[in-house]
Order: sequence, then structure tokens, then C-alpha cells
Amino acid sequence: MQIPAEIAFHNIQHSDWAEQAIREKIARLEKLFDRLVTCRVRVEKRANNASNGHNSIPPVVRIEIGVPGHKDLVVSHEPEHLQQKFSDPDMRIAINEAFRIAERQLLDFKEQLKGKTKAPFSDAQNQFLGQVAELAPERDHGFLLTKEGGLLYFHRNSLLSGDFDALKRGDRVHYVEDHGDTGPTAVKVRVKAD
Repeated sequence: MQIPAEIAFHNIQHSDWAEQAIREKIARLEKLFDRLVTCRVRVEKRANNASNGHNSIPPVVRIEIGVPGHKDLVVSHEPEHLQQKFSDPDMRIAINEAFRIAERQLLDFKEQLKGKTKAPFSDAQNQFLGQVAELAPERDHGFLLTKEGGLLYFHRNSLLSGDFDALKRGDRVHYVEDHGDTGPTAVKVRVKAD
């Protein structure tokens, strides 16, 4: 991960075993998808509601997974769902269920990146604004400066609007980040209209 994982407990006592279990689950997510940017996990206990017929409401486990070129994947498994599925849900069950859903979302996202799904993400959802940082017209490629300050390779053929030969350093462009054979690349590059 580019940014270390964050684990927080709110309105519930910190638990070493729970933190260790969460770290193991995060490591499993990293094995499923090695390009994770970050992972934030929040375990929160909500006030007991005596009128619901349950002695104890399980904690809410919220997971935010940062992935490149896309908004965060978010899982927030509500206690009511756990109470419907399990007779006496506890923190261990809440963590396991939240990460089970997170794994499924991450695998779905990974499949969509590979183009194996019938419902790909729309360009607008994946589009970012960057600027041309370097050009090598004789080699038909250049590099974009991303909003995070990194450089992203793009090929002449990735330019959908605008003239590659007319591009200059500092030109603002919209792009979609994709994963190529050698790492992240910019695809569907469009010169930003002023």
C-alpha cells in the first residue's frame, strides 16, 4: 500500500485481537489486489436500542479501500443486517462479514479493470484531470502529471481529442488510468477545452 492502513475504534474499547484480525484481513486484500492505495477501517459501537428485542447491537465496521483511478470502495455493514443473518452477532462476526463484502467488491473491481464484465465503469466516473509533463513525439509517447504529483505514461494512440503533435508541456488533459503490461498508464486522454 502507498499509504499505511488506518484502524480506529469509536465508542468501543480498543481490542488488540480485533486490530490484529483487521490487519490480517487487510493483508489478504493486498494479496487480492496489489495496487491498493490505502485502507481505512473504523469499528464503531452504536447505542443499544432496548426496544429492538436484542440485548446487544453489534458494532458497525466501515471499510474504505483506496484504489488507483477510481473513487474509494466503501463497505459499511449495518448491525441490522448482522442481526438478521446471525442469532448473536459480535465484533468478530462484524469484522468477518465486512471484509467478506470488501473482498467481493475488490474482486469485482479487479474484473472490471480487466474488461471481463458486462457493466464497465463509465468514463466520467474514472476520469481525472492532469497536465502534460513530458513529451517524446519521436517515440510517440509522453507523461502526464497526476493530481497526486506522479507521472503517468500515455501513448499517442491514447489521445482521443486534440492533436498529439500540437501538445505542449503544461496542457491540461482529462484521462482515465488503466493498468498496462508495465504498470499504470493513462488512456482515453482528451485535451481539456478552455
